Amino acid sequence: MSANRVIYLSEEVKQQIEEEGVRAFPNECCGILVGRDLDGGRRVIERLVPMMNTFDAAEQYHRFTVDPKAQIEAEKSADAEGKSVLGYYHSHPNHPARPSEYDRQNMPPFSFYSQVIVSIMDRVPAEMTCWYLDEESEQFAATRMVVE
Repeated sequence: MSANRVIYLSEEVKQQIEEEGVRAFPNECCGILVGRDLDGGRRVIERLVPMMNTFDAAEQYHRFTVDPKAQIEAEKSADAEGKSVLGYYHSHPNHPARPSEYDRQNMPPFSFYSQVIVSIMDRVPAEMTCWYLDEESEQFAATRMVVE
């Protein structure tokens, strides 16, 4: 996957991610990005699949886990629609919208997946960014995100 790919999402999808982050605050929200890869590195996120944060309740303020069974169901549903799971989203309560070391070590280790992070500062959406894991360096690299 090219480092110059661009992720596109509607204002409605962006707002849904922000609203989930606010509702989950002070814990992290999480979910799956479903859409299509188009020519020219254009990734279009068409819908979200909100997931329950299944990490230990005492640690959800800075950690999240997606239920593997729910993830498989989301993948089957996307396939049935002719779409793909393109990545994941989660919130960072009272922290920047930058991947943490925990994110780097625990996200799927493939550059295919986009990782959208929304920063929620005191229950207010502050910033939303997108990343992919560069398999060569094993570090996250920023991806341009366009809200249409």
